[in-house]
Amino acid sequence: MTSIQIRSLAMVMLTLIFSATCQAEPDAYSDDFLAVKKLFSDMEVEALAQVFEGVRTSKGKETGLFPLRKTGVTTAPIVAAAKAYLELLSTPDLIRSQFAVDDPEWRRWFNVDNGIYVRQGLSLKEMTDKQRTAAWSILEASLSAKGVDLSQRIMHTDRTLAELNNSQFLDEDLYFLTIMGNPSETEPWGWQLDGHHLVINFFVVGDQVVMTPTFLGAEPAVATSGKYSGNEVLQAEQDMGMAFMQSLTSSQQQSATLDHRKPHDNMLAAAHKDNLVLDYAGLKVASLDTTHKQALLDLVQMYVANMKEGHANIRMDEVRKHLDNTWFAWVGAVEDDSVFYYRIHSPVILIEFDHQVPVGTSMLHKENVPIRDHIHVVIRTPNGNDYGKDLLSQHLANHH
Repeated sequence: MTSIQIRSLAMVMLTLIFSATCQAEPDAYSDDFLAVKKLFSDMEVEALAQVFEGVRTSKGKETGLFPLRKTGVTTAPIVAAAKAYLELLSTPDLIRSQFAVDDPEWRRWFNVDNGIYVRQGLSLKEMTDKQRTAAWSILEASLSAKGVDLSQRIMHTDRTLAELNNSQFLDEDLYFLTIMGNPSETEPWGWQLDGHHLVINFFVVGDQVVMTPTFLGAEPAVATSGKYSGNEVLQAEQDMGMAFMQSLTSSQQQSATLDHRKPHDNMLAAAHKDNLVLDYAGLKVASLDTTHKQALLDLVQMYVANMKEGHANIRMDEVRKHLDNTWFAWVGAVEDDSVFYYRIHSPVILIEFDHQVPVGTSMLHKENVPIRDHIHVVIRTPNGNDYGKDLLSQHLANHH
């Protein structure tokens, strides 16, 4: 069975048993739930058996895209925050939470529920107050105010989902932090936050950073009940994507559109797809006028701006350098209320936005078709620099 078939079967089973399992007695697992847990484990084993190469096209991996260099943007606050956090951990906590900088733990992330997938590190829920404050300080030192706010809003959706399903496996604080390597202003290291609808991989070497793969999600994307009623997630990313598509001419829309129908999920580069082979498709940005090129850059900026401004600016410079070799692809209709998928793909960035079928909100959305209330986003660095692996290999080659 292929990983795609396993994923499809697992998600169908998960949707069917989600509500029933959440009602189970504490610490009790049904046979169906255990079967889903094993299917997801099988997917991870299959993925990790592959040597990391990175997302690339069928022409192969492009090289020389990510040189080691000085950026002039300090990483000292991130280093200090991570060191302060580690100092608060006991030896058993450290065993769970700290790994070598080149450990495969980087690649062990999955955007599924706790209980189905077992995560390393300490969760925000089990941390002491001091540890939790220190953990958030790492995020605040690494992310922009926008990025921190988005992270909190995504976590809040898990509280809403838990309320809707009476679930013991979902909670706004069930997000797990790990540290790779030892925080340093000269040696490579990084951190990972892993949970149901938020995964951030943040690699640091010197004053360079890489914040991919990043996974963002929400269900419900707009909360209408419970503690966080009114909470909205990824709505600007949704609306700006639609606005850009609608601004194109009919001919350009036709070039961008891979399929006018959207009967199912379309995301390709999610968890365990580190070696995805994906060719450019859709509308080539080189054909656009200056106004539309800027509009696309503004859409990319919406995602990149979750990093601190200095490193976000450097990332956007990378994107601009390859703008004419960037492609925009679309699946779905272009009415104001349509469900859709879009992809922005260049040698240095891959962004996927996808409206997905309901899983945890199936009681609100009876049909098994994509809805605006369930959104997944993944951001990657193609050609081998996810997890900063290209930079890490260069550093190790220079420093043995």
